[in-house]
Amino acid sequence: MIIRMRNKKSTYSNSHMQEDNIENSENISDDYAEDIVDKHEQLGMEEKQNTVMNNTDESLTTISEQSQINDVTNLEIQDIEGIGPTTAKKLREAGIFSVMDLAVAGVEDLAVDINASKESAASFIMAAQKLLRESDVLDKEFITADTALKKRRSLLRCSTGSSMLNDLFLGGIETQAVTELYGEFGSGKSQICHTMCITAGQPIESGGLNSGVIYIDTEGTFRPERLEQISSSRSIDPVHALQNVAVCKVYNSAHLELIVKNLGKYIDDYKAKLVIVDSIISLHRAEFSGRGTLADRQQRLNSIMHKLLRISEIYNVAIIVTNQVQSAPDTFFGDPTKPTGGNVIGHASTYRVYLRKSGENRVAKMIDSPYHPYSEVRFTINEKGTDDPEEGKKSKKG
Repeated sequence: MIIRMRNKKSTYSNSHMQEDNIENSENISDDYAEDIVDKHEQLGMEEKQNTVMNNTDESLTTISEQSQINDVTNLEIQDIEGIGPTTAKKLREAGIFSVMDLAVAGVEDLAVDINASKESAASFIMAAQKLLRESDVLDKEFITADTALKKRRSLLRCSTGSSMLNDLFLGGIETQAVTELYGEFGSGKSQICHTMCITAGQPIESGGLNSGVIYIDTEGTFRPERLEQISSSRSIDPVHALQNVAVCKVYNSAHLELIVKNLGKYIDDYKAKLVIVDSIISLHRAEFSGRGTLADRQQRLNSIMHKLLRISEIYNVAIIVTNQVQSAPDTFFGDPTKPTGGNVIGHASTYRVYLRKSGENRVAKMIDSPYHPYSEVRFTINEKGTDDPEEGKKSKKG
């Protein structure tokens, strides 16, 4: 409006001067002035819209992340070097629809799916990762330590619902990592997962990921009523909270392997930043019994865990897996409880946390981490899901 008034004033002044002195500058038509005004207003509106969009994007994601999202959206499988229409068709038939899907694929599985040699499958995967690096979606093969530190500090972290647990994780469950929670029944594994289904949907400034959640249930322990109770107790809209969670009920180990294989597609479909597998081993433990099947079971678990690890890094999501425990009869001193799955799950997990009961409360202990201190904290479970115990709240206030 200000621009319009100034231009009209300018037009009025020019016409007024022409009445006083006709020999002066050329006459400016009203149509031309109005056209200039409209252009100024259009530019002003565009600048205002861009400012609003930038402010909104900054609250959800960084500018670099937004450009990465756009780059991934524009990439096609046939943009990968060495892949033509025939190979692209085979990949689509195998359930690989995007460059990201191909980048996280396993060599042996891909070779079988597209009926090609392992060398060809490996070259396709490497070419897909190369294209993602050239598009700045993935880091270069070599980066300096200070660059890696800056990237680590910019990672998103999701609140567990308990400030004590958040302190154990130095801020919450982080993306680009696989976090394993193991403990006996009733130790709080599923309760943490249910609570994080609610917290992950909250804004980033509130400790959430502002995203959807994928919950893969293998034990039949998922309860939407519990999500409703947790969200209501935390003054969060239960309808929106439940709509934010995509649940997949898995019935056998082959089904779980298929879901994990196509997990990238589901992450895109549900805009998820948190993936929960509760639990990772229950189906394989039931189906592969006896020492004769141990090698096959471990190899299948190894494939699943490494697939999850690659997905967490390339899709920038947080992945939580729960694990069962077993008793070691040869342990005479200390806690005989040990996680199942052996070294396969232990090595593939980025962070490993042991949960146990302690009276009415629970104890979480950091067992394995590249940089977390090996400490333990107490938390409780109530109508809010995971929460700080009363003595912990008092000490925080003090």
